Amino acid sequence: MAVLFVAGIILLICAVSSKVLYKYGIPTLVIFLAMGMLMGSDGPGGIYFNDPKLAESLCNIGLIFIMFSGGFGTSWKTAKPVALAAGALATLGVVLTAFLIGVFVHFVFGFTFLEGMLLGSIVSSTDAASVFSILRSKQLNLKNGLAPMLEMESGSNDPIAYMLTTVFLGLILGKGQSIVVLLLTQIAIGVLVGAIVGKLSVWLINNINLDIDGLYSIIVISTALLSYAGAGLLSGNGFLAVYITGLILGNSRLVHKISLVRYFDGLSWLMQILLFFTLGLLSFPSRLPSVSMKGMVIALFIIFIARPVAIFIVLTLFKKPIKEQLLVAWVGFRGAAAIVFATYPLTAGLGVADEIFNIVFFIALVSVLVQGTLFIPIAKKLDLVAEEETVLKTFTDYSGEIHAELLEVKIPGHSEMVGKAIMDLDIPMDILIVMIRREGKLITPRGATIIEAGDIIMMAGDNKVQLMEMQNIAEITG
Repeated sequence: MAVLFVAGIILLICAVSSKVLYKYGIPTLVIFLAMGMLMGSDGPGGIYFNDPKLAESLCNIGLIFIMFSGGFGTSWKTAKPVALAAGALATLGVVLTAFLIGVFVHFVFGFTFLEGMLLGSIVSSTDAASVFSILRSKQLNLKNGLAPMLEMESGSNDPIAYMLTTVFLGLILGKGQSIVVLLLTQIAIGVLVGAIVGKLSVWLINNINLDIDGLYSIIVISTALLSYAGAGLLSGNGFLAVYITGLILGNSRLVHKISLVRYFDGLSWLMQILLFFTLGLLSFPSRLPSVSMKGMVIALFIIFIARPVAIFIVLTLFKKPIKEQLLVAWVGFRGAAAIVFATYPLTAGLGVADEIFNIVFFIALVSVLVQGTLFIPIAKKLDLVAEEETVLKTFTDYSGEIHAELLEVKIPGHSEMVGKAIMDLDIPMDILIVMIRREGKLITPRGATIIEAGDIIMMAGDNKVQLMEMQNIAEITG
């Protein structure tokens, strides 16, 4: 009972503290980590936790749902124009960053080349949750599609960092493998499995017609697990697969979609709390001072050299303006994935595993505190904040539009809409059916709701022309 009481207090503190941290633009992962450290071996909580295998398992579960939610919440409509650039950042950008960090660590701090590349791979990806928790809290957007580009980059670059980490860890442990073949296989299988599971899941969710609405979230959870595990069983990248599955589901018409998006947003936050609290428990703050000098130097190298060089090389190919490159270079927070990947050497029993873990932990703290706090001021200084828009439009869960136009239409018996479910109607994304009146009763419309003759439907939208077109469609003979 005492454990449950403490867990409740921790969750409450983590949730409430976000209000204070958001005010200063600091991602909430700081408080999650801090709570774990306070409750751990070196803190007043005194909970001794030194089980890297258990920590890795818990954190991998957390990452599955964080990655899935990242894809599920990304609007392909807004991301499509910048998808190519984001993909290049998530692949070539990660490889370049890992290489630069690896070489630096090798020559400056005396790590072997493979150990340096392992450390570089571990911290080569960026943290999506940190970036967009700040933008959401400030209700800001970035100009020229930078918000969706950063979302896609951060959401899809963890799989590449994971693959690099496992490759160099395997080489250190003497496991012979072809890097190129392994990377291509993991990417190809990950994308294929993610796409297949995503498409099948959309069909299942829209056609199963469950009597209990809450079970739809269970189906989606199983979908995420099947996508991750299926890709893993076929020697593919599970994290990439689950991100692709989430992206497909999030950008498809689904029954109960709004409730599903909100459910997974909450689940994602719960997983982040679990993940960071576990990593905080696993850390020993008393050991951080011994790596503080190395950690600080490497963190500054990443912030001011490695990340900018990689970004400039990639984004110059897409002819992005210098000030946009500068902001993207700054928004390179190291967070969840980096610390999780740092547990892999611990699990493998590598000689330098403790040092690598503590260095990565220190880098993540410095990165979030420095880059997170200065993110918005720098964006404003570069004149890249779109004050008139909200970043929520970058996400598929955005439902904050106040529609200026309403139209009430009575469905005649000969209408082609009769007998069709709302999700099967060819309705523009900007038009919502907000209410149905049937035989004097009000019905809350859902994706599976069947339109009947005589129904009076209330449609909302910002474009009067589109609403009138929908009225014409409703009156067309089926």
